[in-house]
Amino acid sequence: MKRWTVFKAVFVKNLIELRRYLFNLVTGLVTMYILFLLLFFGARAIGGAAVKVGDTLEGLVVGYLVWLFAIIAYQELAWSISTEAEIGTLEQLYLTPAGFGWVNGSFLVARFVTNLAVITLMLLAVLLTTGYRLNLDLASLLPLTVITILAPCGFGFLMGGLALVFKRIQNSFQILQFVFVVFLMVPVSEYVWARYLPLSLGNHLLRKVMVEGYRLWELPAGDLATAVGVGLAYLLLGVAAFGYCVNVARDRGLMGHY
Repeated sequence: MKRWTVFKAVFVKNLIELRRYLFNLVTGLVTMYILFLLLFFGARAIGGAAVKVGDTLEGLVVGYLVWLFAIIAYQELAWSISTEAEIGTLEQLYLTPAGFGWVNGSFLVARFVTNLAVITLMLLAVLLTTGYRLNLDLASLLPLTVITILAPCGFGFLMGGLALVFKRIQNSFQILQFVFVVFLMVPVSEYVWARYLPLSLGNHLLRKVMVEGYRLWELPAGDLATAVGVGLAYLLLGVAAFGYCVNVARDRGLMGHY
């Protein structure tokens, strides 16, 4: 019961912050939208068939949305922990009876739900601008999106743990952004090892649904099982790294001050 109360409190807090800082949310959406326009019309200018991410401009749309989800998933937990440390509430969160890991896991789930709504608005704006039509089968897209975001959430726990120990790690965010772009660009159909990279196989399956019109149950069972296994593996590794960093921060006395 305590854990459900904590989860509900974290979710409500997230909604309040979105409403209170609405201007920041809107400007962020506008920035992401402008960045997409630059990528899309730049790719169309040099020839849509030359775009490697899905070999189509529709594939570029899918890849960009997956990339947005990924960078939001791994950045926000680290930002949240850094902010809590700066304002002096990190120690109180650590002492929560539900557990520090549960608090941060609740934060990721709450942010996933709100970010899903935000990126859906972004997708509608993108489709209106480009004139393309994608297959928006929610019964297929929601499970695949969750599976695809598992690995970035693992990176989120890792970065959150590093934020506990090193406090300021914002420069590493930029490195991971470019690394994730590489993961999205590696063609899974050509390189078998790419299936075990974060995002690669999930992006491939989402593209099959959104661009080629597949349903979830029509996708290869082996690919789905691999995507789930890879996502869970990265998530568990991230959680384990987070737990180790929590212990290091506690032993060094970093929880009670910034």
